[in-house]
Amino acid sequence: MRHVLGSLTALLLALSGATVLTAASPASAHTDKDCSDFATQADAQSYFISLGGPSSDPDRLDADGDGIACDSNPCPCSTNTGGGGGTAGTASHKSKKTTRRDYARVLRVVDGDTYDVRLHGHKVRIRVLGIDTPEVYGGVQCGGPQASARARHLLPRGTKVLLTSDTTQQLKDRYGRSLRYVSKSGKDIGKTLVRVGLARVYVYNHKPFKRTPAYKHTQATAKRAHRGIWGYC
Repeated sequence: MRHVLGSLTALLLALSGATVLTAASPASAHTDKDCSDFATQADAQSYFISLGGPSSDPDRLDADGDGIACDSNPCPCSTNTGGGGGTAGTASHKSKKTTRRDYARVLRVVDGDTYDVRLHGHKVRIRVLGIDTPEVYGGVQCGGPQASARARHLLPRGTKVLLTSDTTQQLKDRYGRSLRYVSKSGKDIGKTLVRVGLARVYVYNHKPFKRTPAYKHTQATAKRAHRGIWGYC
């Protein structure tokens, strides 16, 4: 009888241990992800919010801290910031300067870093954030025609683009042009021009923009390869 009771006790302990392990398993279910794991920005944003974003970001999908995950991923896009994982998180997020994201259609490429777009039924002039391309007006600079031509190739009339502000920068420059990053199908146009050596990284008034480190890294690579203006100017 003592042997039987001992066996039953051992069995109960084993079952209890199995229950504890089963209950603990959900805590280890989360695995690290990065932006390449999501087909679209909207998919990444939905996942980001489900884990408590923007107040919680265990996968570091919101690199610039603006509450939007994987903003370089292709659209469909979402700027839903949900509940932020609680009242405190939401209040903290709302206290930050808001990033503006708008879709527009290209009307005309003025030069390498300046474009006219149709936004909410109005013509708006955009000055691309973070770059400066050689001039083609008031004197043609080396590389200017090439930069303008590449921009026209990337952004033919009617192209749908995503315009994104930067909370570290003003919304407009002193000429009244809207300062925005310009993206097409997830491709950062400014960074693309830097990559091919047709634009320089431009930091206004010694105040870096959020994408400065990535842009400067791309520029250093273009310089080493003697691309564009780094080769023939």
